[in-house]
Amino acid sequence: MRSAVYAAVVLAGLMTGCATTQGNTFNDLFIPDGEAIYERPVEEMWPEVRTFFTENNLPFREDKGSMMLETEWRQEFGGSRVAGFFHRYMVLGKRESPTQSKLWIIRITKSVNNTLRAPGSELDWGVSRVGQGGGGDDLGVANLSVEDYEAYLGAPIGENAFIAGSGQGSRDLVMEWRVFRSISPKLMKEENAPQPVKVAMALNAKGSAAAMDFECGLPILGLGKQVKAGGVLLLGEMHGTQEVPRFMAQAACQTAVAGTPVTVGLELPLENQTRIDAFLDSAGEEHDWLKLMEAPFWRSPYPDGRSSEAVANMLEQLRELRFRGLDVDIFVFDHPKAQGQAREDAMHATVRHQVESGPKRFHVILSGNIHSRTKKGLPWNKDFKPMGFLLKDSLDSVVSLDMAYNSGSAWICAVDSKGVKDSLDCGVREAKGRDNGDRFFLHTWGGTNGDGYHGVFYVGPVTASIPAVQKGLGRPGANDNSVAPVEAQSPEVAAH
Repeated sequence: MRSAVYAAVVLAGLMTGCATTQGNTFNDLFIPDGEAIYERPVEEMWPEVRTFFTENNLPFREDKGSMMLETEWRQEFGGSRVAGFFHRYMVLGKRESPTQSKLWIIRITKSVNNTLRAPGSELDWGVSRVGQGGGGDDLGVANLSVEDYEAYLGAPIGENAFIAGSGQGSRDLVMEWRVFRSISPKLMKEENAPQPVKVAMALNAKGSAAAMDFECGLPILGLGKQVKAGGVLLLGEMHGTQEVPRFMAQAACQTAVAGTPVTVGLELPLENQTRIDAFLDSAGEEHDWLKLMEAPFWRSPYPDGRSSEAVANMLEQLRELRFRGLDVDIFVFDHPKAQGQAREDAMHATVRHQVESGPKRFHVILSGNIHSRTKKGLPWNKDFKPMGFLLKDSLDSVVSLDMAYNSGSAWICAVDSKGVKDSLDCGVREAKGRDNGDRFFLHTWGGTNGDGYHGVFYVGPVTASIPAVQKGLGRPGANDNSVAPVEAQSPEVAAH
């Protein structure tokens, strides 16, 4: 009897507590503060856990008798050819007491590149090797251990490229509570079980979808506090990293999956809007990429980071989310022919029009970190009114965040190292930041700093992303120039 009463109290608390609710639903954008405790022994809870992952089309392998399972890999953004990141869950059933239990769910993330590689992982620790006389060289995996080779053979097609690559694991409290909300009412035979949030689906989407149908990456800490219909989140970035475009794609995916339509604003030239619209509504085939990247913007002699491969990949990731039915949209707002204050005024007018045209949408606007300031003036021009300053006065809900990051590299255009007037030197440069971990998060201060920022968005260690055209004019992730080779590439490393 006590257990039944406790379960009812827990469910009632969930419906009115720290997680934002929509009627009898929950918002997965909010990171729970504590663990979910089941008022059942782990042996009674575990069968329902297995059923949850089966019903949600998350195939798994189970260590029989140990209350542990591991799901198969899923690609971030669900099928995007250039996602580069894959996720799986390790699920552990734990005994809290003879009558109570809990789940630990560890999200394991792997990448096709070395961004997540742990120090020392490039060393050869294995004793026995596959491929020494066994044909492993033909498969390109001669340096895998026996255990990794088994995983290689068991991995789905398309994921083998990162089996021996980099990875990291983080506990996923959002997923733990998602499972709890689903199976706890069944364990307690609760009739009025809370229903999950319906994802934001586009009007022309076919059918419906559930949150578990999408892989949006590890939840971004603090995002839920900012997402609301009509809200505007200005993100001021340092151009030219791999991490910021991925942050944008994850934020859009997580927002839409949690039930709020989202519009992404990018500081790209306004004349690119028609091409981007056509690409978003396309199937993402090679000819679709070619049409997108025929624009002069992608072949600027001074590629400042906004035309990077990571930005092109982000467009593909957002296209894939739209293709699968999520209510995600993109607009561009730069007016490069205008200069100084006239440019800020024009960008403000474009962004304001988009926000006022979509009052039920959440808008995430990415620009260089001068444009997103909400305070008037710059050291060299006290009368300068940034786009963010103008938006703050013309819209009801504007939050501006500056980029925070750990040290690494970025593709940056700076004044020519030889001092040539009106000339820029573009390339990979060192970026010095502060280590606040590896996980994406948003943090606000409760006020603004001297530049008018309300807080920061953190993207971890940064890695330079080179111009997309240096990979050819086909799909940027293809890593070759076979479709339309570039005649002359600028150096990848900046001159000193």
